[in-house]
Amino acid sequence: MPDVELLDATLRDGQQSLWGMRMQAGMALPVADALDRTGFRTIDAAASSFFEVLIKYCREDPWEGLDLLRGAIHRTPMRGGMRGNACVSFGVTPPALMDTWMRQLNEHGVRSFWLYDVLYGIDNFQRLAKIAKQYGSEVAGTVFFSISPVHTDEYLAGKAAQIAAVPEIDTVLFYDTAGVLDSDRLRTLVPKIVAAAAAEGKPVEMHSNNLMGTSGLAYVEAVKCGVRVLHTASRSMANGPSVPSTESVVRNLALLGMEHTLDTSLLPVVEEHFRAVGRAAGYLVDQVSEYDLFNVTHQVPGGMVGTLKAQLEQHGMSHRLDEVLAETGTVRRELGWPVMATPLSQLVGTQAVLNIVTADRYSLVPDQVVAYAAGHYGTPPAPIEGAVLDRIMSAPRAAEIAAKAPEEPTLDELRARHGTGTDDDELILRALIPEHDLDAMRAAGPVRRDFPLASSDVAELQALVQTVRSPYVSLATERFALELRR
Repeated sequence: MPDVELLDATLRDGQQSLWGMRMQAGMALPVADALDRTGFRTIDAAASSFFEVLIKYCREDPWEGLDLLRGAIHRTPMRGGMRGNACVSFGVTPPALMDTWMRQLNEHGVRSFWLYDVLYGIDNFQRLAKIAKQYGSEVAGTVFFSISPVHTDEYLAGKAAQIAAVPEIDTVLFYDTAGVLDSDRLRTLVPKIVAAAAAEGKPVEMHSNNLMGTSGLAYVEAVKCGVRVLHTASRSMANGPSVPSTESVVRNLALLGMEHTLDTSLLPVVEEHFRAVGRAAGYLVDQVSEYDLFNVTHQVPGGMVGTLKAQLEQHGMSHRLDEVLAETGTVRRELGWPVMATPLSQLVGTQAVLNIVTADRYSLVPDQVVAYAAGHYGTPPAPIEGAVLDRIMSAPRAAEIAAKAPEEPTLDELRARHGTGTDDDELILRALIPEHDLDAMRAAGPVRRDFPLASSDVAELQALVQTVRSPYVSLATERFALELRR
């Protein structure tokens, strides 16, 4: 057995953090076989938010694209990510639809999953994991690192123990979305996470977004503490808001005298390919992080900084980004210290932008923040501050939203509502995506199998780039605009 295994996050966290989830299948297919032959434990590639973005902004059928990638990646298990109670970023999804989403990903050949919920609805983990196990799939349960008075070593180790105790969960994933775990805290916390997982005979994976430029060091210290799976991305798609590069991590493992499973001769072709695609499309590549203690005050995930920039640009207020980030840290404290990961990071960040834009804190409150305060997402880590809770619940729609608990229709009711019969691929799309976007996706034709890096038809290339260009135009920005128009 190798000392450490690596999970490739190029097609998931790399492109989510740097390309705003706009990596189309044809952008990855040319090097999918090389990724498959490299020797990764898993290749992370699927997420429900990707489906939404690909349809709305790229007009690409995500099921068709997933099948193309799965056909090219047939040696290495492909991973999908699932929030325990939602298919898309900001709402709460009926359990029957969540179960269907899990089944359909398995039907399309996904054989590894990471389940997460920033408010730790572990019962949902177990229900979804049982479905995955019907297909023989691997399941990781996630513990998020966060700095707050609530998220002590004991608290996080306790969550790891609860997750590891679920029989259907195979690994515990320790996830640092903001890359703010320093070495001193790591040496006290990670051994407790590893011990909690080991008590149930389960290994620990680690994922750390390299916003502070210190995640590579965190990985070195983590493997010394017993972490056995590290999440990395191809160098051109790594670092900054993404994870450390595969190239740097395997070099560090070699210097530590630790063995891994990768054929490093295959890494350059993947690195160069995504560098060329990213440059042609106008996306971020080859990112470098600077150590900035300001990140610790707000703990905003890297990909979300772009969303905040886009929201401020709508009002000619880009110069106030640092003010919004500081306000985000304040809002997070007031809302009971939620972990800064989807969906709560977006809710906290959007509320912070609204507070700055309106110059009247909590005078405009998104419906999702009301739903969070009403407990629809789960129990906050700490109580919401009283004055803030009063302000939220005095919003015009607050009583209506609070009284309307998330619905729980059956699968048959959902099929009847959307008129999809037994076509559950279509059910998922119709339940999550507006009909006009689905029509536009279908009108665009089949999924492209390549990206024209050197097209003689410059107009075609420019049109394609314009379609998928900005990684900072996000679903959060779209919803923010809707709030302002209300």
